[in-house]
Amino acid sequence: MRHRSHKITLDRKSPARKALLTNLVESLILYEKMVTTKAKARATRSLVERLITKAKTNTLATRRELLATLFTKNAVNKLLEELGPRYKERAGGYTRVVLMNKRKGDGAEEALIEFV
Repeated sequence: MRHRSHKITLDRKSPARKALLTNLVESLILYEKMVTTKAKARATRSLVERLITKAKTNTLATRRELLATLFTKNAVNKLLEELGPRYKERAGGYTRVVLMNKRKGDGAEEALIEFV
């Protein structure tokens, strides 16, 4: 039974899901907005918000934690130098998800995820 076990799987196995979400998070950090499906946007939001909360303190330990999570140094640098200081006074809620039309090909609900 799956009582109270909640995980967003996105219909993928664990390594593929981790790679997908990491790529989505990096794209959002580097470009600050993107259009994706509603489910992927909701899964991406929680990861990005955790990373920005970590990036508020610019230390070597934080940099190493972020490098272990993300793929590229450009995303880590942008988090620590731009996004962390930008949201220093904000307690949370760094992103917004705006629902858009359904995709023409398969009817998937699309959403725009961006920084506030």
